Amino acid sequence: MPGCPRKAAPLGVHFLGIDIRDSKGSAVVFERGYGITYRRRCPSGTSQTRRPPPADRPLTTLCEGSTIMSSTSSRNTKPSAAAAKSGGAARSTKAERRRARAAEQAAAARRAEQRAQRLRWGGAALAVVAVAAGGVFLTTRGGSGGDGSGSAAGLPRVGGDLHTVSVVANRLFVGGHEAVAASGNGGRTWQDVPSLRGADAMGWASTSDAVLVGGHPGLYRSTDSGATFTKVTGAGAVGDVHAIGGTGNTVYIGSPESGLLASTDGGKTWKTVNAEEGRSFMGTILVDPKNPQRLIAPDMASGLQTSSDGGKTWKELGGPMGAMAAAWDPKDINRIIAVGMDGAQLSTDGGRTWKQADVPEGASAVGYDATGSTLYAGALDGQNARTYRSTDGGATWTATS
Repeated sequence: MPGCPRKAAPLGVHFLGIDIRDSKGSAVVFERGYGITYRRRCPSGTSQTRRPPPADRPLTTLCEGSTIMSSTSSRNTKPSAAAAKSGGAARSTKAERRRARAAEQAAAARRAEQRAQRLRWGGAALAVVAVAAGGVFLTTRGGSGGDGSGSAAGLPRVGGDLHTVSVVANRLFVGGHEAVAASGNGGRTWQDVPSLRGADAMGWASTSDAVLVGGHPGLYRSTDSGATFTKVTGAGAVGDVHAIGGTGNTVYIGSPESGLLASTDGGKTWKTVNAEEGRSFMGTILVDPKNPQRLIAPDMASGLQTSSDGGKTWKELGGPMGAMAAAWDPKDINRIIAVGMDGAQLSTDGGRTWKQADVPEGASAVGYDATGSTLYAGALDGQNARTYRSTDGGATWTATS
Protein backbone atom coordinates (compact mmCIF):
# COMPACT_ATOMS: atom_id res chain seq x y z
CA MET A 1 0.00 0.00 0.00
CA PRO A 2 1.38 3.45 -0.86
CA GLY A 3 2.06 6.13 1.71
CA CYS A 4 -0.69 8.24 3.16
CA PRO A 5 -2.09 10.81 0.71
CA ARG A 6 -1.81 14.50 1.30
CA LYS A 7 -5.55 14.85 1.69
CA ALA A 8 -7.95 12.17 2.90
CA ALA A 9 -10.92 11.23 0.79
CA PRO A 10 -14.32 11.82 2.39
CA LEU A 11 -16.01 9.06 4.36
CA GLY A 12 -19.14 7.48 3.00
CA VAL A 13 -18.47 8.14 -0.67
CA HIS A 14 -19.68 4.72 -1.74
CA PHE A 15 -20.71 2.38 1.06
CA LEU A 16 -23.15 4.07 3.34
CA GLY A 17 -22.06 3.98 6.94
CA ILE A 18 -22.39 5.55 10.33
CA ASP A 19 -19.58 7.35 12.12
CA ILE A 20 -19.82 7.20 15.89
CA ARG A 21 -17.71 9.59 17.91
CA ASP A 22 -17.41 9.59 21.67
CA SER A 23 -16.94 12.63 23.89
CA LYS A 24 -13.18 12.64 23.16
CA GLY A 25 -13.65 12.66 19.40
CA SER A 26 -12.52 9.08 18.85
CA ALA A 27 -14.31 7.32 16.02
CA VAL A 28 -15.79 3.84 15.82
CA VAL A 29 -16.95 2.64 12.43
CA PHE A 30 -19.81 0.12 12.53
CA GLU A 31 -20.91 -0.04 8.90
CA ARG A 32 -18.60 -1.20 6.15
CA GLY A 33 -18.77 -2.54 2.59
CA TYR A 34 -17.30 -5.69 1.07
CA GLY A 35 -14.98 -6.52 3.96
CA ILE A 36 -12.59 -3.72 3.07
CA THR A 37 -9.63 -3.34 5.40
CA TYR A 38 -9.38 0.28 6.46
CA ARG A 39 -6.12 2.15 6.97
CA ARG A 40 -5.85 4.84 9.61
CA ARG A 41 -3.37 7.59 10.42
CA CYS A 42 -2.82 8.60 14.05
CA PRO A 43 -1.70 12.01 15.31
CA SER A 44 1.81 10.69 15.93
CA GLY A 45 2.14 10.13 12.19
CA THR A 46 2.20 6.34 12.44
CA SER A 47 -0.13 4.30 10.27
CA GLN A 48 -1.90 1.12 11.26
CA THR A 49 -4.16 -1.26 9.39
CA ARG A 50 -7.22 -2.95 10.84
CA ARG A 51 -9.44 -5.61 9.34
CA PRO A 52 -13.11 -5.19 10.17
CA PRO A 53 -14.80 -7.76 12.41
CA PRO A 54 -18.10 -9.36 11.37
CA ALA A 55 -20.94 -7.02 10.47
CA ASP A 56 -22.63 -5.16 13.35
CA ARG A 57 -19.52 -5.26 15.53
CA PRO A 58 -17.38 -2.14 15.80
CA LEU A 59 -13.94 -1.75 14.35
CA THR A 60 -11.21 -1.00 16.89
CA THR A 61 -11.68 2.53 18.22
CA LEU A 62 -9.52 4.93 16.24
CA CYS A 63 -7.24 7.42 17.90
CA GLU A 64 -8.52 10.93 18.46
CA GLY A 65 -8.73 12.92 15.23
CA SER A 66 -7.77 9.98 13.04
CA THR A 67 -9.00 9.65 9.48
CA ILE A 68 -9.77 6.58 7.39
CA MET A 69 -7.40 6.95 4.49
CA SER A 70 -7.65 4.09 2.01
CA SER A 71 -8.54 0.47 1.51
CA THR A 72 -6.76 -2.73 0.61
CA SER A 73 -8.10 -5.69 -1.27
CA SER A 74 -11.19 -7.30 0.17
CA ARG A 75 -9.92 -10.56 -1.26
CA ASN A 76 -7.70 -10.90 1.81
CA THR A 77 -10.69 -10.84 4.11
CA LYS A 78 -11.57 -14.20 5.65
CA PRO A 79 -15.20 -15.25 5.03
CA SER A 80 -17.57 -15.70 7.92
CA ALA A 81 -18.19 -19.06 9.53
CA ALA A 82 -21.66 -19.15 7.97
CA ALA A 83 -20.20 -18.62 4.51
CA ALA A 84 -17.57 -21.29 5.12
CA LYS A 85 -20.20 -23.80 6.25
CA SER A 86 -22.52 -23.07 3.31
CA GLY A 87 -19.72 -23.82 0.84
CA GLY A 88 -19.41 -27.47 1.98
CA ALA A 89 -17.31 -29.72 -0.18
CA ALA A 90 -17.54 -27.26 -3.07
CA ARG A 91 -15.05 -25.05 -1.25
CA SER A 92 -12.22 -27.17 -2.54
CA THR A 93 -11.11 -24.76 -5.26
CA LYS A 94 -9.80 -21.20 -5.08
CA ALA A 95 -12.50 -19.93 -7.44
CA GLU A 96 -15.31 -21.34 -5.33
CA ARG A 97 -13.80 -19.89 -2.16
CA ARG A 98 -13.65 -16.46 -3.79
CA ARG A 99 -17.26 -16.69 -4.98
CA ALA A 100 -18.46 -17.62 -1.50
CA ARG A 101 -16.42 -14.82 0.02
CA ALA A 102 -17.80 -12.26 -2.43
CA ALA A 103 -21.38 -13.39 -1.81
CA GLU A 104 -20.97 -12.99 1.94
CA GLN A 105 -19.39 -9.56 1.51
CA ALA A 106 -22.16 -8.42 -0.83
CA ALA A 107 -24.81 -9.56 1.64
CA ALA A 108 -23.09 -7.71 4.48
CA ALA A 109 -22.94 -4.54 2.41
CA ARG A 110 -26.65 -4.74 1.57
CA ARG A 111 -27.53 -5.21 5.23
CA ALA A 112 -25.40 -2.18 6.10
CA GLU A 113 -27.12 0.00 3.51
CA GLN A 114 -30.57 -1.12 4.63
CA ARG A 115 -29.78 -0.16 8.22
CA ALA A 116 -28.40 3.21 7.14
CA GLN A 117 -31.44 3.83 4.94
CA ARG A 118 -33.83 3.10 7.79
CA LEU A 119 -31.95 5.67 9.82
CA ARG A 120 -32.39 8.28 7.10
CA TRP A 121 -36.07 7.45 6.66
CA GLY A 122 -36.51 8.12 10.34
CA GLY A 123 -35.24 11.63 9.76
CA ALA A 124 -32.07 11.06 11.72
CA ALA A 125 -29.61 13.65 10.55
CA LEU A 126 -28.19 13.66 14.07
CA ALA A 127 -28.93 11.20 16.85
CA VAL A 128 -27.60 10.60 20.30
CA VAL A 129 -27.14 7.15 21.78
CA ALA A 130 -25.99 6.09 25.20
CA VAL A 131 -23.18 3.70 25.99
CA ALA A 132 -21.78 2.47 29.25
CA ALA A 133 -18.76 4.78 29.07
CA GLY A 134 -20.94 7.83 28.41
CA GLY A 135 -22.69 9.44 25.48
CA VAL A 136 -21.50 9.12 21.91
CA PHE A 137 -22.75 11.13 18.99
CA LEU A 138 -24.16 9.51 15.83
CA THR A 139 -23.87 11.40 12.55
CA THR A 140 -24.77 10.27 9.07
CA ARG A 141 -21.98 10.58 6.56
CA GLY A 142 -21.88 13.39 4.08
CA GLY A 143 -21.00 16.30 6.31
CA SER A 144 -22.94 19.49 6.76
CA GLY A 145 -24.54 21.64 4.17
CA GLY A 146 -27.79 19.78 3.48
CA ASP A 147 -30.97 19.72 5.47
CA GLY A 148 -32.13 16.37 4.08
CA SER A 149 -35.36 17.85 2.76
CA GLY A 150 -34.18 18.70 -0.75
CA SER A 151 -31.63 20.61 -2.76
CA ALA A 152 -30.03 23.58 -1.07
CA ALA A 153 -29.12 26.80 -2.90
CA GLY A 154 -29.93 25.21 -6.25
CA LEU A 155 -27.65 22.20 -5.69
CA PRO A 156 -28.85 18.84 -7.05
CA ARG A 157 -29.94 16.34 -4.41
CA VAL A 158 -28.33 12.90 -4.64
CA GLY A 159 -28.62 11.52 -1.09
CA GLY A 160 -25.89 10.39 1.28
CA ASP A 161 -23.44 9.28 -1.43
CA LEU A 162 -22.27 10.78 -4.72
CA HIS A 163 -21.28 8.06 -7.19
CA THR A 164 -21.16 9.54 -10.67
CA VAL A 165 -20.71 12.65 -12.77
CA SER A 166 -21.38 11.90 -16.42
CA VAL A 167 -22.20 13.73 -19.65
CA VAL A 168 -24.81 11.87 -21.69
CA ALA A 169 -26.40 13.25 -24.86
CA ASN A 170 -25.08 16.76 -24.11
CA ARG A 171 -26.58 16.77 -20.62
CA LEU A 172 -24.65 16.63 -17.36
CA PHE A 173 -25.86 14.04 -14.84
CA VAL A 174 -24.97 13.51 -11.18
CA GLY A 175 -26.04 10.30 -9.49
CA GLY A 176 -26.11 9.14 -5.89
CA HIS A 177 -27.71 6.65 -3.57
CA GLU A 178 -31.13 8.29 -3.52
CA ALA A 179 -31.49 10.40 -6.64
CA VAL A 180 -30.19 11.56 -10.01
CA ALA A 181 -30.28 15.10 -11.38
CA ALA A 182 -29.61 16.44 -14.87
CA SER A 183 -28.49 19.78 -16.25
CA GLY A 184 -28.81 21.01 -19.80
CA ASN A 185 -26.65 24.08 -19.26
CA GLY A 186 -23.41 22.74 -17.86
CA GLY A 187 -24.51 22.58 -14.24
CA ARG A 188 -25.94 26.07 -13.77
CA THR A 189 -29.43 24.72 -13.07
CA TRP A 190 -30.63 21.20 -12.29
CA GLN A 191 -33.73 19.05 -12.64
CA ASP A 192 -34.50 15.85 -10.77
CA VAL A 193 -34.86 12.66 -12.84
CA PRO A 194 -37.93 11.05 -11.20
CA SER A 195 -37.55 7.71 -12.98
CA LEU A 196 -34.13 7.19 -11.34
CA ARG A 197 -35.09 7.92 -7.74
CA GLY A 198 -33.62 5.16 -5.63
CA ALA A 199 -31.68 3.74 -8.60
CA ASP A 200 -28.33 4.34 -6.85
CA ALA A 201 -26.69 5.36 -10.13
CA MET A 202 -23.13 3.99 -9.94
CA GLY A 203 -22.21 3.92 -13.62
CA TRP A 204 -23.38 4.97 -17.09
CA ALA A 205 -23.09 3.46 -20.55
CA SER A 206 -24.25 4.71 -23.94
CA THR A 207 -25.10 2.19 -26.66
CA SER A 208 -26.16 2.72 -30.27
CA ASP A 209 -29.79 3.27 -29.28
CA ALA A 210 -30.00 3.62 -25.49
CA VAL A 211 -28.51 4.92 -22.26
CA LEU A 212 -27.95 2.40 -19.46
CA VAL A 213 -27.51 3.12 -15.75
CA GLY A 214 -26.52 0.56 -13.13
CA GLY A 215 -26.95 0.50 -9.36
CA HIS A 216 -27.81 -1.73 -6.41
CA PRO A 217 -31.42 -2.27 -7.58
CA GLY A 218 -30.26 -3.38 -11.03
CA LEU A 219 -30.12 -1.98 -14.55
CA TYR A 220 -32.13 0.93 -16.01
CA ARG A 221 -32.58 1.85 -19.68
CA SER A 222 -33.49 5.07 -21.49
CA THR A 223 -34.41 5.32 -25.17
CA ASP A 224 -35.03 9.08 -25.13
CA SER A 225 -31.47 10.35 -24.47
CA GLY A 226 -31.82 10.12 -20.71
CA ALA A 227 -35.10 11.98 -20.25
CA THR A 228 -36.84 8.93 -18.74
CA PHE A 229 -35.68 5.50 -17.60
CA THR A 230 -37.33 2.15 -16.99
CA LYS A 231 -35.92 -0.76 -15.00
CA VAL A 232 -34.74 -3.60 -17.22
CA THR A 233 -36.59 -6.88 -16.72
CA GLY A 234 -36.57 -10.23 -18.45
CA ALA A 235 -33.50 -11.58 -20.26
CA GLY A 236 -31.64 -8.28 -19.97
CA ALA A 237 -32.10 -7.87 -16.21
CA VAL A 238 -28.97 -7.85 -14.01
CA GLY A 239 -28.99 -7.43 -10.24
CA ASP A 240 -26.65 -5.20 -8.21
CA VAL A 241 -24.69 -3.39 -10.92
CA HIS A 242 -21.70 -1.53 -9.47
CA ALA A 243 -19.88 -0.76 -12.73
CA ILE A 244 -20.95 -0.41 -16.35
CA GLY A 245 -19.55 0.91 -19.60
CA GLY A 246 -19.96 0.46 -23.31
CA THR A 247 -19.56 1.59 -26.88
CA GLY A 248 -21.73 0.77 -29.88
CA ASN A 249 -23.61 -2.41 -29.02
CA THR A 250 -20.90 -3.73 -26.69
CA VAL A 251 -21.58 -3.26 -22.97
CA TYR A 252 -19.78 -4.54 -19.87
CA ILE A 253 -21.07 -4.85 -16.29
CA GLY A 254 -19.24 -5.44 -13.04
CA SER A 255 -21.39 -7.02 -10.32
CA PRO A 256 -20.46 -8.23 -6.81
CA GLU A 257 -22.89 -11.07 -7.37
CA SER A 258 -21.93 -12.20 -10.87
CA GLY A 259 -18.46 -10.90 -11.72
CA LEU A 260 -17.91 -9.41 -15.18
CA LEU A 261 -20.71 -9.70 -17.74
CA ALA A 262 -20.73 -8.65 -21.39
CA SER A 263 -23.40 -7.94 -23.99
CA THR A 264 -22.99 -7.59 -27.75
CA ASP A 265 -26.59 -6.54 -28.42
CA GLY A 266 -26.77 -3.31 -26.46
CA GLY A 267 -27.67 -4.92 -23.13
CA LYS A 268 -30.58 -7.07 -24.25
CA THR A 269 -28.80 -10.29 -23.25
CA TRP A 270 -25.69 -11.01 -21.17
CA LYS A 271 -23.02 -13.64 -20.77
CA THR A 272 -20.45 -14.17 -18.04
CA VAL A 273 -16.95 -13.28 -19.21
CA ASN A 274 -15.11 -13.68 -15.90
CA ALA A 275 -16.95 -14.82 -12.77
CA GLU A 276 -14.11 -13.74 -10.47
CA GLU A 277 -13.07 -10.32 -11.73
CA GLY A 278 -15.40 -7.34 -11.69
CA ARG A 279 -16.86 -7.98 -8.24
CA SER A 280 -15.13 -4.96 -6.73
CA PHE A 281 -15.34 -2.71 -9.80
CA MET A 282 -17.03 0.64 -9.27
CA GLY A 283 -18.32 3.43 -11.50
CA THR A 284 -18.08 3.76 -15.26
CA ILE A 285 -16.00 1.20 -17.15
CA LEU A 286 -14.02 2.89 -19.92
CA VAL A 287 -14.38 1.07 -23.26
CA ASP A 288 -12.19 2.02 -26.22
CA PRO A 289 -14.56 3.03 -29.04
CA LYS A 290 -12.01 1.85 -31.64
CA ASN A 291 -11.33 -1.43 -29.86
CA PRO A 292 -14.16 -2.62 -27.57
CA GLN A 293 -11.86 -5.36 -26.25
CA ARG A 294 -9.76 -2.74 -24.44
CA LEU A 295 -11.19 -1.81 -21.05
CA ILE A 296 -10.22 0.23 -18.00
CA ALA A 297 -12.18 -0.18 -14.76
CA PRO A 298 -11.95 1.49 -11.33
CA ASP A 299 -11.44 -1.19 -8.69
CA MET A 300 -12.33 -0.42 -5.07
CA ALA A 301 -9.99 -3.24 -4.00
CA SER A 302 -6.96 -1.68 -5.68
CA GLY A 303 -6.48 1.03 -8.30
CA LEU A 304 -7.43 0.87 -11.98
CA GLN A 305 -7.56 -2.46 -13.78
CA THR A 306 -7.17 -2.94 -17.52
CA SER A 307 -8.04 -5.67 -20.00
CA SER A 308 -7.10 -6.11 -23.66
CA ASP A 309 -9.25 -9.18 -24.34
CA GLY A 310 -12.77 -8.04 -23.51
CA GLY A 311 -12.50 -8.72 -19.78
CA LYS A 312 -11.26 -12.31 -19.86
CA THR A 313 -8.00 -11.34 -18.15
CA TRP A 314 -7.00 -8.24 -16.19
CA LYS A 315 -3.88 -6.56 -14.89
CA GLU A 316 -3.28 -3.60 -12.62
CA LEU A 317 -2.86 -0.25 -14.36
CA GLY A 318 -2.04 1.92 -11.34
CA GLY A 319 -3.77 5.07 -10.22
CA PRO A 320 -5.15 5.82 -6.75
CA MET A 321 -5.91 3.02 -4.31
CA GLY A 322 -9.58 2.33 -3.68
CA ALA A 323 -10.48 3.69 -7.14
CA MET A 324 -14.09 4.90 -7.35
CA ALA A 325 -14.22 6.80 -10.64
CA ALA A 326 -12.19 7.22 -13.82
CA ALA A 327 -12.57 9.20 -17.03
CA TRP A 328 -10.54 9.66 -20.18
CA ASP A 329 -10.46 12.48 -22.68
CA PRO A 330 -12.54 11.24 -25.66
CA LYS A 331 -10.15 13.06 -28.02
CA ASP A 332 -7.06 11.56 -26.34
CA ILE A 333 -7.86 8.40 -24.40
CA ASN A 334 -4.29 8.19 -23.13
CA ARG A 335 -5.18 11.08 -20.83
CA ILE A 336 -6.87 9.43 -17.84
CA ILE A 337 -7.94 10.91 -14.52
CA ALA A 338 -8.97 8.71 -11.61
CA VAL A 339 -10.34 9.40 -8.12
CA GLY A 340 -10.00 7.02 -5.20
CA MET A 341 -9.54 6.78 -1.46
CA ASP A 342 -5.94 7.95 -1.99
CA GLY A 343 -7.08 11.12 -3.75
CA ALA A 344 -6.84 11.82 -7.49
CA GLN A 345 -4.17 10.92 -10.04
CA LEU A 346 -3.59 11.77 -13.69
CA SER A 347 -1.87 9.87 -16.49
CA THR A 348 -1.06 11.26 -19.92
CA ASP A 349 0.44 8.06 -21.34
CA GLY A 350 -2.37 5.55 -21.02
CA GLY A 351 -1.57 4.57 -17.43
CA ARG A 352 2.15 3.85 -17.73
CA THR A 353 2.96 6.70 -15.34
CA TRP A 354 0.85 8.67 -12.87
CA LYS A 355 1.09 11.93 -10.96
CA GLN A 356 -1.05 13.60 -8.33
CA ALA A 357 -3.99 15.53 -9.75
CA ASP A 358 -5.62 18.59 -8.25
CA VAL A 359 -9.38 18.22 -7.93
CA PRO A 360 -11.91 20.13 -5.81
CA GLU A 361 -11.90 19.16 -2.15
CA GLY A 362 -14.00 16.09 -1.46
CA ALA A 363 -14.40 15.18 -5.14
CA SER A 364 -15.52 11.58 -5.59
CA ALA A 365 -16.51 11.50 -9.27
CA VAL A 366 -15.18 12.91 -12.54
CA GLY A 367 -16.28 12.93 -16.19
CA TYR A 368 -15.44 14.55 -19.53
CA ASP A 369 -17.89 16.06 -21.98
CA ALA A 370 -18.10 14.59 -25.49
CA THR A 371 -15.63 17.11 -26.94
CA GLY A 372 -12.97 16.59 -24.28
CA SER A 373 -12.79 20.34 -23.75
CA THR A 374 -14.48 20.30 -20.33
CA LEU A 375 -13.74 18.07 -17.36
CA TYR A 376 -16.35 17.91 -14.60
CA ALA A 377 -15.95 16.87 -10.96
CA GLY A 378 -18.48 16.36 -8.20
CA ALA A 379 -18.27 16.49 -4.40
CA LEU A 380 -20.88 15.60 -1.81
CA ASP A 381 -22.27 18.46 0.30
CA GLY A 382 -24.71 17.04 2.83
CA GLN A 383 -27.42 15.37 0.76
CA ASN A 384 -26.54 17.40 -2.33
CA ALA A 385 -23.81 17.51 -4.94
CA ARG A 386 -21.51 20.38 -5.77
CA THR A 387 -20.19 20.31 -9.33
CA TYR A 388 -17.12 21.94 -10.83
CA ARG A 389 -15.71 22.32 -14.32
CA SER A 390 -12.21 22.67 -15.70
CA THR A 391 -11.32 23.77 -19.23
CA ASP A 392 -7.56 23.35 -18.82
CA GLY A 393 -7.33 19.64 -18.10
CA GLY A 394 -7.84 19.93 -14.37
CA ALA A 395 -5.28 22.64 -13.62
CA THR A 396 -7.97 25.04 -12.38
CA TRP A 397 -11.59 24.53 -11.37
CA THR A 398 -14.74 26.70 -11.26
CA ALA A 399 -18.05 25.90 -9.57
CA THR A 400 -20.77 25.34 -12.17
CA SER A 401 -23.38 27.23 -10.12
